[in-house]
Amino acid sequence: MINAIVEKQLMSWLQTTVGPQAWRVLEAVDALASRQGGATVAENYQLLGKRAAAVGGAALAVAQAGVIVGSLVFSRRRQNKRIQKAVKKALEDERRAQDAAVAAEGALADAPASDVAAREKSKGLYQRFGKRVCDIAVSVAALPVVGIAVGACGVAIKREDGGPVFYNAPRVGKDGREFTMYKLRSMHMNAPDLVMEDGSTYNGADDPRMTKTGAFMRKTSLDEIPQFLNVLKGDMSVVGPRPDLKRETELYQGDESLKLTVKPGVTGYAAVYGRNSLPWHDRLALDVYYVRNMSFLLDVKVFFRTFLAVFKQEGIYVKDAESGSAERSLQTGTA
Repeated sequence: MINAIVEKQLMSWLQTTVGPQAWRVLEAVDALASRQGGATVAENYQLLGKRAAAVGGAALAVAQAGVIVGSLVFSRRRQNKRIQKAVKKALEDERRAQDAAVAAEGALADAPASDVAAREKSKGLYQRFGKRVCDIAVSVAALPVVGIAVGACGVAIKREDGGPVFYNAPRVGKDGREFTMYKLRSMHMNAPDLVMEDGSTYNGADDPRMTKTGAFMRKTSLDEIPQFLNVLKGDMSVVGPRPDLKRETELYQGDESLKLTVKPGVTGYAAVYGRNSLPWHDRLALDVYYVRNMSFLLDVKVFFRTFLAVFKQEGIYVKDAESGSAERSLQTGTA
């Protein structure tokens, strides 16, 4: 049908254009070509019409494909928007849950109520939403490193004494809630807990409880790598005060319990500015400073300062003088 219409229009246009006399010449040529077995003018134009119809069909197919691709792109954009809304809603739900927990439990026992209320009121956008988004992004990016470290260290731990690779350490997190912190085991199995005079856990270079693999992991902080999984779960943050044992939180003095108003971190302000070389209460003072001055820029500074501290192996152990004079009590435990 399309071919016939195209042929008719082309013939009519040609007859009008060349004039009656030229048209009779064309008819004569057409008759001669027909008698000699060649293609007639009509057949040539019929072929031209078929080709034009084919081109039109192809153009229509391309247009239809464009419509389909455009629909898919539009649908994908709508899907991305729905995902963004879902993430935003999840973050909002988490914030509401945290606010509800704070309201239910009230101010922490040793923290001045005015300080807690002021901090909750003055929280900025980064503290309420941005910090969690950064935690998720950094933790996801760190997963390949976590996998490699756990695999390599796990083999070394197993070969040394055949014991478990992980030590699931109970710690106290935000708002005083206890959680299980993941660590690679750096000590011999059933090692006792050595306690310093100030109530903190002993951590010295001469610690007989450490395995050879554990000593290496302590120096390089590889034993802490699995804690990025705690960050993904929401128990910890990438940057924050290092978590303490339950018995240690009972020894807080003054405003030291303010560190429990934020999530503990894989690394922290006290962890990169003094680390274990400082007395425990001095480290707690640095934790309180961080809580009161927490910001995106401070977190970035602490995060990158961590690599320098690990590379230089600064403050890994308690000072020799303190470790030599400390009175230690033994309690059953493993680290």
